[in-house]
Formats: sequence, structure tokens, C-alpha cells
Amino acid sequence: MGLRTGSSLAALSRRLPRDDADELSWLLFHQEDVLSLDQARRHLSPKAIRHRVATGRWRQVHRAVFVAHNGPVSAGQRRWTAVLAAGPQAVLGGLTAAQAGGLRGFPDRPVHLLLPASSRRGSLPPGVLVHRTATLTDRDVLAVGQPRRTLPSRSIVDAAQWASGDQEARAIIAAGFQQRLVAANDLHQIVNRLPRVRRRQLILATATDAAGGSHSLPELAFLGLIRRAGLPEPTRQKIRYDSAGRRRYLDAYFEPWRLHVEIDGGQHLDPHAWWADMRRQNGLWVDGDRLLRFPSWAVRAHPDEVLTQLRAALHAAGWRE
Repeated sequence: MGLRTGSSLAALSRRLPRDDADELSWLLFHQEDVLSLDQARRHLSPKAIRHRVATGRWRQVHRAVFVAHNGPVSAGQRRWTAVLAAGPQAVLGGLTAAQAGGLRGFPDRPVHLLLPASSRRGSLPPGVLVHRTATLTDRDVLAVGQPRRTLPSRSIVDAAQWASGDQEARAIIAAGFQQRLVAANDLHQIVNRLPRVRRRQLILATATDAAGGSHSLPELAFLGLIRRAGLPEPTRQKIRYDSAGRRRYLDAYFEPWRLHVEIDGGQHLDPHAWWADMRRQNGLWVDGDRLLRFPSWAVRAHPDEVLTQLRAALHAAGWRE
């Protein structure tokens, strides 16, 4: 028997059941060893279900949801538990849906669910947040893969409007672009379709800047800094090639003055990563280029010093205010 339609990426990494496996084995395979009470009753008697729980083969993680093992429950299994507990109209939404689609760098709890405003839901396990929406159509939901979740663009918009603060919202949007989950006008199209989006202007402005090449919070903060100071706006993530012919991306490049600015994030606390980055940059420069490097904390804590050095470098390269 081949792999069935609708399998999740998580399922693909697990061992396939045997060709002669029963329907329950295939169900557990596709649902990462999670199933609802209703699903279990289609394949087993109530006595057989109780026996599996009593002997530790299964664990009851919610009133009507089981995990078919007694070990730690994974992030994927928590997502399945939430969807099965909430009912057939529930989909993973926001940060949870984005993480199921590959977004990295954010906590995987709580589990965010999205339901139509008029739908009913069952009781939920701890650590699950339900959000209601009047706008949830088929074009918002991923057509393949399980459990059902919103598409990356809708997921990032919802995650940004549900974020605990503006900084977290900006970080989620920037990460979505940096990790190639969304592109160009994806978020604008979603925002324009949703009538009441929280942080509408922040989402649109951040998406515009991220699409232009500012793929991290420090880069976005630097861009805001130079705009407020009235300095010329650089090209972001400009492609250059090093001495070995490899493609590299420049954080900010003031092309008419051949001035490059690099914003060093937390990865530069690792000396090996920092030296690798220096080697990368040493292979980029040609005679006449200037380089300024600022740690991300300096952009936040000492913006005047950053602007003073940047303005001086631009003047030295021929820029006139």
C-alpha cells in the first residue's frame, strides 16, 4: 500500500506501516499517533480502548483524545490534540500554523486555533487558545497536509495581530520573509481581505520593509533610524559575489557612495560564527568600498552615535546633505 493523500511532513519522516497494516495503524501514522475518541470507536470496542489506556499503551491527553504511546508528547502531537478536541471546523492558526509550515525561532506554546465565528467547539486541553474569525475561506487554508492549518501568509498576519506586543509582531513578520515562507505582496493581500485587522498599519509597513530586504528586527530598527534622520535610504540585501564567486547578501548598501553597513545580531557572540562572517565579508570588498559595522544593541541603545558615524562615512564618500 502506498502513502495516502493528506500525509503530513512529520508523517513522512516516520516509518511507514507494513503493506498489510490495518486502517487504525494508517490513521495513527497520518496523525502522529494521536486520535480522537470517535475515531478510536470506529476501530475498537470500548473495552479494547480502556485496556490500552489501563496498560499504558495509550495515554488519554484530553477527555476525548488519545496519544498511542506513554512517552513525551511532541509539539506536533499537541497540535493534533488541539484540533481533534476543538472539532472538525478548527484549523491551526497564527504562530502555530506558521511553525507547522516551517517557521523557526519562536516558542511553540500555546497552540493557536482558528474557528469560524459561528462554529461550536468542544472542550479544550490546557495550553490551547481559540481565535474566532468572520473571514475564513478555502483560499485561507492549506489544501494538503494535516492537521488543517492556514496558509503561511494568513498565518503570519494572524500571528502578528495576536502577538503580545508590536516588537514581537515585527519579529514574526521579518522572520516570515527571512525564512522564505512569504514574499512580496502576500501579506498585503491578506490584510486587504480582512475587515478588522489589529496592527494593520504596522503589518503593512513591516511587510513592505521586509519585502525590500530588511529581514530582522535590528535591520528594521536601523532602517527606521536613518529615515527619521533624513539620511539617504540604502539598498537592503543587495546581492554581491565574493572572490570565490559565491553569492552574498549585504544588510544595507549605500550604492552611490559604496558604503556598506552590517548589523551584527546575537549570532556574533559566537567567535567561530563571527570569524566566518568576517572571512565572508573580506572576500566581498573591492578597492574603494567602505564598511561600517554596528552591533544590534548599539542601534537600539546608542542611535545618536550610530548616526554620527554613518553621517561621517557618507560625507567622506562624497554625500552632501
